[in-house]
Amino acid sequence: MKKQLLAATAAAFFVGAIALPAVAQNVAIVNGKPVPKTRLVALEEQVAEQAKRTGRPVPPEMAGQLREQVVAMEIFMQEAQKQGIEGSAEFRNKMEMARQSVMINQLFNDYQEKNPVSDAEAKAEYDRIVGAQAPSAGAKEFKARHILVEKEDQAKAIIAQLKKGGKFDEIAKKQSKDPGSGANGGDLGWANPAGYVPEFAGALKTLNKGQTTEAPVKSQFGYHIIRVDDIREAKAPDVPKFEDVKPQIAQQMQQQKLVKYQEELRAKAKIE
Repeated sequence: MKKQLLAATAAAFFVGAIALPAVAQNVAIVNGKPVPKTRLVALEEQVAEQAKRTGRPVPPEMAGQLREQVVAMEIFMQEAQKQGIEGSAEFRNKMEMARQSVMINQLFNDYQEKNPVSDAEAKAEYDRIVGAQAPSAGAKEFKARHILVEKEDQAKAIIAQLKKGGKFDEIAKKQSKDPGSGANGGDLGWANPAGYVPEFAGALKTLNKGQTTEAPVKSQFGYHIIRVDDIREAKAPDVPKFEDVKPQIAQQMQQQKLVKYQEELRAKAKIE
């Protein structure tokens, strides 16, 4: 009797040992059909890859949510199979489009992994951007004010008023239709003339410190009366450190590389 009990116990142990790996390989069993763990692993890898690209960590509770999603997908897929959706032409067409999309995305992902942007490339692009923002030799910045009105007669009347001793800032507050500068007495702050519309910039460059335009300056916005309060040598704009913007530069350059790769493939393709 004792030997029979030991034999039965051993048999039960070995059966359990054999069954455990099979259970471990499945996420769940839905309506008698096993859901392989490989589906969950694939979904987790997708989430991890997306988190890596966005720089956001995967929250701890995501593991349970992904498992529930895999199980739900199996439930819905079984119902779709019952209804014969797999046999429809619409389904087959969509599956083919999905297959192409997955293959193309994988092609591009592989290319980016094999052709990363080096630190040297990112630094060279950073230096190029900084150099392009540097002012040219002899460039000037103007601290100007303006009064903007709709009609030329209004502008001429204001110029006449200024010549009689009218205060520029007070008139700007009352009559300028530029809401941004008007409330500040027409003050536009320091700026490079290149930042203004051509008509305004051209008139600004003709003025010396303390001068006001003798005639209205017409632009697409209306008629301007411009005064220059001060002039100085143009300064290079403040730029962030390379290390602070390297990820953004590298990402942009990576996208540019991918676009160039796509264009090269198109150029080599024989299209009839």
